[in-house]
Amino acid sequence: MNIKNANIALIHDWYLRKSIGGAEKVTFIIDELLSNNYSMPELFALTENISLENKNIFGDRKINTSFIQKLPFGRDRVQKYLPIIPFATEQLDLSLYDLIISSSHLAAKGVLTSPDQLHISYIHTPMRYAWDQMNTYVNKSSLKKYGLELPLRYLLFKLREWDFISGQRPDYLIANSTFTSKRIKKYWGLNSEVIYPPVNVQRFKFNLERENFYLSVCRLVPNKRVDLIIKAFNKLGLPLMIIGDGPEKSNLKKIAHPNIKFYGNETNSNVEKLMSTCRAFVYAGIEDFGIAPIEAMASGAPVIALAKGGLLDTVNCLTNDKKNKISTGILFKEQNVSNIIDTVMWFEDKKIWRKFNPEIQNKFAQEFSQEKFKTKFKTFIDKSWTKFQKYKFK
Repeated sequence: MNIKNANIALIHDWYLRKSIGGAEKVTFIIDELLSNNYSMPELFALTENISLENKNIFGDRKINTSFIQKLPFGRDRVQKYLPIIPFATEQLDLSLYDLIISSSHLAAKGVLTSPDQLHISYIHTPMRYAWDQMNTYVNKSSLKKYGLELPLRYLLFKLREWDFISGQRPDYLIANSTFTSKRIKKYWGLNSEVIYPPVNVQRFKFNLERENFYLSVCRLVPNKRVDLIIKAFNKLGLPLMIIGDGPEKSNLKKIAHPNIKFYGNETNSNVEKLMSTCRAFVYAGIEDFGIAPIEAMASGAPVIALAKGGLLDTVNCLTNDKKNKISTGILFKEQNVSNIIDTVMWFEDKKIWRKFNPEIQNKFAQEFSQEKFKTKFKTFIDKSWTKFQKYKFK
């Protein structure tokens, strides 16, 4: 069969209007790629609420959902149904499709397919809170406060089993970073191709005048460790602006001093302006890839971040003596307040920001453009389809 004639399904975990983040933006670009080069895919998800209030990033196209969509609060709080998400995923009927592309940070990779269907899964991460970030998740969970820590740990134990089993189901795996690829190998025992996510780097300006404030842009959830940044800037006394929303917001606002301002979910134009005028972008989480730091680089801002995770693929530390490397930021070694304080103080005292050229920062960020992503992803699909068809008709 010619791939141009293939019926295609595109499945993502869920679409929530309050948390349209990097994974959803990647899925949208994959949809564009499929629609422009093959055929328009049918859309699937466990649940969605972006069709309401004209928030649908796919226009007026229907998103097919699981039975969770009809459960109480299923549209808005799908995470509350975590124990039955594996079951719900497996009930989605994709039997009519020749090619299934899943965009998965939790469950989408686990859809059931037949040997005659090609399933390619773009993995944003193995299930974070079931593996290496389990203890962080448990310690921050309200269930622990009510004495339900043991049942929660058992649930995560069962989710680990399903995450491993469902990871074996796709025919081909694509990882969003070297870090994610290593985690796939460690937790699922599988190899994966690395294709960096697409970033809309064209929309950022790098030639605006810089101001003397620092910036953090991310969802306010426990694993982003914005609490460490706030505690560090409480002691530093330097101006810090935090853009983002999430369950941690009220707690973070309580511990923040007056030099720290919260802006919630800002418009794209405001985010672009703040990124293009900040002194530096600060990040303390262990990220699977990290789109916001790339956006900061496209804006000409140096990145101050933890030297772990996907940011090792994208942030070249100024103190790294490797030749022919474009420096794009400063990396601190340990995920704690003192390391952030020491790094920012050195950055301030020595006026390190002067060592970064905004135009070069922007040029480096172009390596992660949407067009480069589409080219690599299309090549991967074409090769996989050809190989799969040869095997299928042996």
